[in-house]
Amino acid sequence: MLPYGKQTIGQDDIEAVLEVLKSDWLTTGPKVGEFESAFASVTGSDYAVAVSSGTAALHTAMFGAGIGSHVGDEVIVPGITFVASANAAIYLGAKPVFADVDPETLLIDPADVRRKITPRTKAIVSMDYGGQPCDYAALRAIADEHNLILIADACHSLGASVGEDEAAQPSGSLADFNCFSLHPIKQITSGEGGMVTTNQSDAATKMRSFRNHGISTDFVQRQELKQHQYAMESLGFNYRLTDIQCALGLSQLEKLHRFTRRRNDIARFYNSLLADVPHAEPLQVRQGVKSSYHLFVIKWNSEATGVSRDEAFKLMREREIGVNVHYQPVYQHPFYVQVFGDQSGCCPQAERVYNEILSLPIFPDMVEEDVRRVVRELQNVASANTPKLKVA
Repeated sequence: MLPYGKQTIGQDDIEAVLEVLKSDWLTTGPKVGEFESAFASVTGSDYAVAVSSGTAALHTAMFGAGIGSHVGDEVIVPGITFVASANAAIYLGAKPVFADVDPETLLIDPADVRRKITPRTKAIVSMDYGGQPCDYAALRAIADEHNLILIADACHSLGASVGEDEAAQPSGSLADFNCFSLHPIKQITSGEGGMVTTNQSDAATKMRSFRNHGISTDFVQRQELKQHQYAMESLGFNYRLTDIQCALGLSQLEKLHRFTRRRNDIARFYNSLLADVPHAEPLQVRQGVKSSYHLFVIKWNSEATGVSRDEAFKLMREREIGVNVHYQPVYQHPFYVQVFGDQSGCCPQAERVYNEILSLPIFPDMVEEDVRRVVRELQNVASANTPKLKVA
């Protein structure tokens, strides 16, 4: 099976982990701070807070932003995103409100964000779908106008940027809080893991406490102060990231630019092969934006092929091509229907495009023949009257 995504692990990564395994620190040691510092530098932010997953990053960021501190807080999230973007608000007692997406990019639609704002709105959570940063200029203007917090679910977009050359702003510096995932299928991995970046010193301190049960000092700080006492100042969680994972993350971070370039090369090759395939249209990337291509997503034309998206998914899987679908509108999941009621129609573009999208394999170790194979099989599952693309 050609997977839709997978990690790229080298001998240098293995040696970095072995070095920590032989050291005195397996967790809450020096590698955590090293990884945070390096990550902050790469993303152009002042502070980075390492946590145990991308979901933990979203939860931690929302806590740091004060979401849920008032009864009835609302958080605007895109209709199409991974469930964690919305779940994190619920963890803190806030209500997710769903905004529609641009059908050409699947990024949150700023115009619908503006329509969904109420006096209870506390924050906007954008989601950099597939690796492409959202329209942060528009979202920032809305957030500033209504005194809202802007949180980027950047779990897809590490390595991406907005702007050209020296003026480019990297993902991680585009919102008040920026949340990353370090899962194996992401641009770099620490096994499981996540990171929050921000320029707010007080929020960074608050988030570091939150990841450590809400305790104001960690073991290293108490050891340096020769103290055993500690104070739990808030209800936090054990969201710590180990030194083992941070060592792997540090090693991977050194290869981020290479991995991003390779993903962009693969995407360009896909685009060239799909240019004359009418039933498989790649999502657009906005001008002036560099995507990190966590996903390569097409819109499958069921009418042109006589084959539904779900049928195409099944047939591609039968041909050992690990396609996937990202994502069903969050509010359609049973939990959301049970808790918040039927919200059908609240995001019509999201609902329509969900039935068309198909994620194709993309990861740095893919070769050109893998891409050709994927496109050939897309042709094979199309209806007999669909013109066939000649792929060399």
